[in-house]
Amino acid sequence: MKLRQKKTMTAYLFLIVPLIFFIFVRFFPTIYAFWLSFTDWNIISPKMNFVGFDNFRALFADSVFMKSLWNTFKYVLYGVPLVLVLSFAISLLLNNIRKGQAFYRLIYVMPYITPLVAVSWVWRWMYQRPPVGVINNLFSFVGIPTQRFLFSMDQALIAIVVTTVWVNLGYCIVIFLAGLQTIPKEYLEASKIDGANRWQVLTKITVPLLNPVILFLVVTQSILFLRIFTQVYNMTDQGSGGPLNSTKPLVLYIYQKAFLSFEMGSASSATVVLFGIILLITLLQFRLLKRRVQY
Repeated sequence: MKLRQKKTMTAYLFLIVPLIFFIFVRFFPTIYAFWLSFTDWNIISPKMNFVGFDNFRALFADSVFMKSLWNTFKYVLYGVPLVLVLSFAISLLLNNIRKGQAFYRLIYVMPYITPLVAVSWVWRWMYQRPPVGVINNLFSFVGIPTQRFLFSMDQALIAIVVTTVWVNLGYCIVIFLAGLQTIPKEYLEASKIDGANRWQVLTKITVPLLNPVILFLVVTQSILFLRIFTQVYNMTDQGSGGPLNSTKPLVLYIYQKAFLSFEMGSASSATVVLFGIILLITLLQFRLLKRRVQY
């Protein structure tokens, strides 16, 4: 074998290990889930009867599924804009700091690298009623009426969104900071010479040049909020997604269908629906990203 052929063979040998991993751990379970969505398998019985689209028809007739689907969209609609706006504002402030920037960056990143289960239980404790809950105790101290938070159908989902935003804030700040530091200083200096104010610099130079970064974070954060599970499972009573399914996302619905009700066929059909939603949103956002980059 020639030297070039040996290098190519070595490269394929190293690539075959992750390829096998993706085939058996990623691709095969995905394809198998599509097959299960057309069966009535219940885990306990080895029989798999083909039922066609019955699972999907039953799914969209299920009020709990529709509630979970709507909750999932609400997590995205509330969480993604909030985490992006806050992280962008903080990154702009940190970018102007010359001393101690690494220290402040570490403080914001710490929640992101902390185990999510631990974070969820700490916030669950903070949301409790007086005299246990820290937040309600603070409200009482300043004269604000105490809130029910996780025990309220109107406040529980927002409370979980706040926790998730707090966790993901550090990651988004780091990405925004990296983008801000790639903006050529010549552009900013030229805008000042031309008499542009801070708002004009922000809207005409900074934001347009950060479009790829913004759209990348929109894609990643949308997928993250669509797949939200750990926070809801650990912060709601017995992981039920309550009260009265007001916080139950689609992933928790799938988990309960599969491992509590043993309706693997229905759970797989819900998984396919979630897969389709994530794929559609991701392709749409990447198409927008491609247009913006070309522009």
